Amino acid sequence: MTTQKSKFDAFAALHARAGAFVIPNPWDAGSARILEHLGFEALATTSAGYAFSVGKRDSFAGLSRQEVLNNAAGIVAATTLPVSADLEDGFGMAPETCAETIRMACEIGLVGGSIEDATGNPAAPIHDLALAAERVQAAAEAAHDLPFLLTARAENFLWDRPDLDDTIIRLQAFERAGADVLYAPGLPDIEAIRLVCQSLQKPVNVVMGLQGTNYSVAELAAAGVRRVSVGGSLARAALGALMRAAQEIRDHGSFTYASDAVPARVITALMSPEQSGERR
Repeated sequence: MTTQKSKFDAFAALHARAGAFVIPNPWDAGSARILEHLGFEALATTSAGYAFSVGKRDSFAGLSRQEVLNNAAGIVAATTLPVSADLEDGFGMAPETCAETIRMACEIGLVGGSIEDATGNPAAPIHDLALAAERVQAAAEAAHDLPFLLTARAENFLWDRPDLDDTIIRLQAFERAGADVLYAPGLPDIEAIRLVCQSLQKPVNVVMGLQGTNYSVAELAAAGVRRVSVGGSLARAALGALMRAAQEIRDHGSFTYASDAVPARVITALMSPEQSGERR
């Protein structure tokens, strides 16, 4: 049986080996099984992808902590792979709330998760550095001695604060506070990515699939990146295919989109529990 501890050990080892690995982001149990079948070594949830799948907006106005954890639990149960979760802002401003979220995440079998420094308040979108670091420290202390790898996110570039110097200062503070992995989504180019990696001792996650320039895994690894995620982009790609197919039906009354659809027998086989081995 694949245990939570063995998943954690495998997940930690991925961050320690040379080069960069890709951790794609399923939004439900079915997409998790497909990604495991395709040979990926670890998975990460996406709050955006899950929110879209249930007809909600991403982020602060969208999903509750329990909804996010329930979705993550379904993904954990569907795969033998290590799973890390997008835990948004920890679902509360207080450091104690972030710590509680980490403990709850570990209890459902997750072996990693991220806490971000965004507030959800457009007038003041990023937590003050002192509080942001305190929140990461509380999360790191909660994860101590648990099979759980903590990622700390600096959200400046997603909230119209394109200040690379401040982003690096924040990531360095989160590193000192005990985060295992550092992550600044939305960095503008490969030079910024390289500078972030050079400024930190712990592994760095970079997200691809957003708007703007995308770099190959090899290019990112050469810049010092250890982990590459794709956020909600796989979910958006799936929704894009749905929209194009539906538009074809509506506008042309034709169904050529079906020639690109995966055969039902293939998906059915992947959805069978036996395809992923014994479940946790």
